[in-house]
Amino acid sequence: MGAGDRLGAGSGAGAGGGTGGADGARKATATGRRGAVDPVKALMHRHRELCERAVDPLEIAAGLEAHGVTDRTAARFRHRDVFSLAEELYARVPRDGEPAPRAMTSARPGARADWAALALLPGALCAAAVAGLRLTDGQPRLAVAAVGALAVALGLRVALRRGPLSTGHRTTSATRAWTCWLIAYALLGDGLLSAGLDGGPDGPWPLATAPLLALALACAPASWCAHLFAVRASRRLTASRGLEEFASSVQPLLLGAFGLFLCTLGALLALCGAALGEPTAYAGAGALGALLLLARLLTARGFTHAPAVVLAVAGAAEATALATVFAGRLPGCSFLATPVETVVDAWGPGAVPALVCGAATLVLLVHSTRTLTRASAHALPCGAT
Repeated sequence: MGAGDRLGAGSGAGAGGGTGGADGARKATATGRRGAVDPVKALMHRHRELCERAVDPLEIAAGLEAHGVTDRTAARFRHRDVFSLAEELYARVPRDGEPAPRAMTSARPGARADWAALALLPGALCAAAVAGLRLTDGQPRLAVAAVGALAVALGLRVALRRGPLSTGHRTTSATRAWTCWLIAYALLGDGLLSAGLDGGPDGPWPLATAPLLALALACAPASWCAHLFAVRASRRLTASRGLEEFASSVQPLLLGAFGLFLCTLGALLALCGAALGEPTAYAGAGALGALLLLARLLTARGFTHAPAVVLAVAGAAEATALATVFAGRLPGCSFLATPVETVVDAWGPGAVPALVCGAATLVLLVHSTRTLTRASAHALPCGAT
């Protein structure tokens, strides 16, 4: 009986062992099947080029965000956020050699001083042109105006080629044309509109040189504010651990830099108006300066469509306002000038650019708070920063 008990026990153990082995095999197979399904690997193959050329996980995180991957999407890959997912992708992609870490500052120590000095060039050239206009008359004055306009345009082109407002994206000719029109309206538009409503113009109408000089001088603070925003945003990108956290921390930086520029522009408008003895259209010139700053910030970060559309709409609105005033002189068409006449009678000719550029600025500001707070907008540092 003892031998039988031992035999039975041994047989039971053998049978149990066989059953346990089968169960273990099935569990191992199931585990193997689950382990074989690697969603991160599929994502890595889908974005292999991005992962291979990235110099750090931050660039991968920004690229994933640009492709629509959010923190909620990263949770499906068993990661708490996009930054954690990017770190795994960066670690798993094979590389021939480890790239050098990305520098947060400019490679050349004097680069920042170069663009900071070049940002003063448009203001200096515009001041010289305004002085020449005040010292000349007749035909020489026209020549000085033409040469001064060309010099300021070239100085602005040189200043925007370097620094935080520079862009590798080619600006379309239509965008440049509408920008030039908006600036020309700041110089000529209010005087022409007033003369048109009074039945003229019967001769040369007055030029608003103070707003134009203030806008030219504002190129320097615009570059400095853009540099401040870019540097602080890059630091927040390094410290943040989620896209929503980064966006909520960068939005106050954007609004702060924008507000700082508006305060500086207001001070320049007051200074230029007092120096030239001209009335200063704070609302119109301030709104135009804010519009141009936001448009350039977006363009410098690669978001070119919205600035082009908004600048075109604003320029077309100002051109339409002028056209309706002169079209209202045609027989039976006086009603065309009624809206502009109502606005000018209530708030003056400067209300037209103030309303147009103010509305356009508000649209771009809302758009900027959604686009310039993305990690993908700050993945690659500007050459100037």
